[in-house]
Amino acid sequence: METVLLNAPDGISARLGSDAHAEDHDRKRQLAREIVAARLHVREDDVRVERESPAQFGYHTRLVARVAGAVVPLAITSAAAGSSTVVVVADSVVPLGIDLRSARPAADELEQMRQHSHLFPGVSRDALLTHWTRVQAVRHADGRARIRPEEVMIDPALVRGWVPDRRVHYQLADLSHGSWTVTLAYGALPV
Repeated sequence: METVLLNAPDGISARLGSDAHAEDHDRKRQLAREIVAARLHVREDDVRVERESPAQFGYHTRLVARVAGAVVPLAITSAAAGSSTVVVVADSVVPLGIDLRSARPAADELEQMRQHSHLFPGVSRDALLTHWTRVQAVRHADGRARIRPEEVMIDPALVRGWVPDRRVHYQLADLSHGSWTVTLAYGALPV
């Protein structure tokens, strides 16, 4: 699999990988292994990445990295689209959300974005895509499945997002690469 290190904010590592012959879960684990090994200065073979055990029915498990049998205190999150996957790793106390989608979305995907967007009708495709990926990244960072896109607020500069019923605000970073639009939301204190 071809992978590329993305230009993420300090303290956060992100890699994008594409392989049409690999399953998403295999791409996630490989990318997470690469990042964790680089962060901890160990060999990739020394890193084991697995899904945590579900705490209860309906619980969405996360990826967990282990080195020498011990859990590494890092948060791992990912997103996939088509044959590509992006993985982001940071300190476990940093809320993370990532969105990955084609820079040239299909017409039906654009229509779905328009239906749930705060933007005025007639906004350009690029503006809609930029806004939508930020909304989705904030939703993933928030972690509550019930949050609808219409509830997410994005500041006019497109660098901060939040859900009004929570005090946490998320910084937004564009990690786009090649034909992929990649947006990262990461926790920050309210201003």
